[in-house]
Amino acid sequence: MLKHALNYHHDSALLFERIAAQPWAMLLDSGQMFNPATGKAGSQYGRYDIIVADPFITLITHAEVTTITQDSVTKISNEDPFLLLKNLLSEYQATKSELPFCGGALGYFAYDLGRRLEKLPNTKTPEILPEMMLGIYDWAVVVDHREQKTVLVSHGLNADTTKTWPALVALFDAPFKPIDSSFKVTSKIKSNLTKLQYSQSFAKVMAYINAGDCYQVNLAQRFAAQVQGDSWLAYKKLREISPAPFMAYMNLPLNETESLQVLSNSPERFIQTNGDHVETRPIKGTRPRSADVAQDLAYSNGLLTSEKDKAENLMIVDLLRNDLSKTCVNVKVNKLFQLQSFANVHHLVSIIEAKLMPNKTAVDVLRASFPGGSITGAPKLRAMQIIDELEPHRRGLYCGAIGYIGFDGDMDTNIAIRTAVISKKQLSFYAGGGVVADSELEKEYNETLDKASNLITVMQFF
Repeated sequence: MLKHALNYHHDSALLFERIAAQPWAMLLDSGQMFNPATGKAGSQYGRYDIIVADPFITLITHAEVTTITQDSVTKISNEDPFLLLKNLLSEYQATKSELPFCGGALGYFAYDLGRRLEKLPNTKTPEILPEMMLGIYDWAVVVDHREQKTVLVSHGLNADTTKTWPALVALFDAPFKPIDSSFKVTSKIKSNLTKLQYSQSFAKVMAYINAGDCYQVNLAQRFAAQVQGDSWLAYKKLREISPAPFMAYMNLPLNETESLQVLSNSPERFIQTNGDHVETRPIKGTRPRSADVAQDLAYSNGLLTSEKDKAENLMIVDLLRNDLSKTCVNVKVNKLFQLQSFANVHHLVSIIEAKLMPNKTAVDVLRASFPGGSITGAPKLRAMQIIDELEPHRRGLYCGAIGYIGFDGDMDTNIAIRTAVISKKQLSFYAGGGVVADSELEKEYNETLDKASNLITVMQFF
């Protein structure tokens, strides 16, 4: 294994800026932010940040076709993208390290990749972004905020890594240099649903629930605006306004002239595997935050005591238990209805743990549980059909997953909520909420606005 210790800095954005403009540059960001009182990273969130660029293999899935590129050679496949990934990773195996990631697959799995797993209507125009974009990376920079250590690391499974290692060391050892760029929002932010249209869709969901078709449906609206400039600046403002434990930034090429950027502010873990230990942390139940301490406490207490929100959470816990049971044993609920507070909202979070079956891999768990039940509804397939019927656009990346699957077999992924995509000078993102039998229109509509508030604030800043 190749390792080189780098100088620790509390702000991993400064490290990532050295490669942020490179195609396939990605940052998995734990939401650690600088605390001026201590001079250290002071967020309550995650421990590790992961930085990668220059993958030696890429996988891009459009509809039924996955393009695999390695050493400038491109192959086309119509196989299941999850199985393609599983088979590819089986060729590059490594022993576990004390670090979470030393190389492997990193990227996104869009919600619409679920169409390869379930039969859904084909009535909406697909999003412009691919259903899956993954790089296979042989090196990574890993920042450990707890130990205040940073390391450039590689398993050395690609021969080119040894050749480029001195240049990588020099790049990340070099002094920090501020970037000179700008970002601007050039239009008003518009939703794809008026409040009247949202209310009509809400009424249809309630009718389906009352008819016994389903128990819960995640209904979302899409916000969009025209933008120009360097989206990395928008992401830096987002992480400053609203740090979250499963953030991500990606700069991805669509073709020779076009690219897309992903700005994820997700608070929710989808699935993590560590050896044979499997964990998921679904979120259901939301209240806004308030600058008034008493009001903020009232919101959080109201959420903790809400039978409706706890019932909504429990539906998804049961759904995820069933999904995990396809690839795991000893599935159990570790915690129910834990309060977790973020910059703009309070959430109820539950924790489910399981043990991976001996003949299964992290990719098998991901495939069997995809897309996450917390952002579809219950039962999952019927909820997805209703979502496809009622939402004006296909979801694209929203409610898919972002994360890594290492050469050592370990995986960590988020649910891609509070996540914006920038392409063709348009920034778009979704916000939604679970509708159940006793949901109220006004509260559900306002919940979508609460969840959208941080991204809207970022856009208003520019």
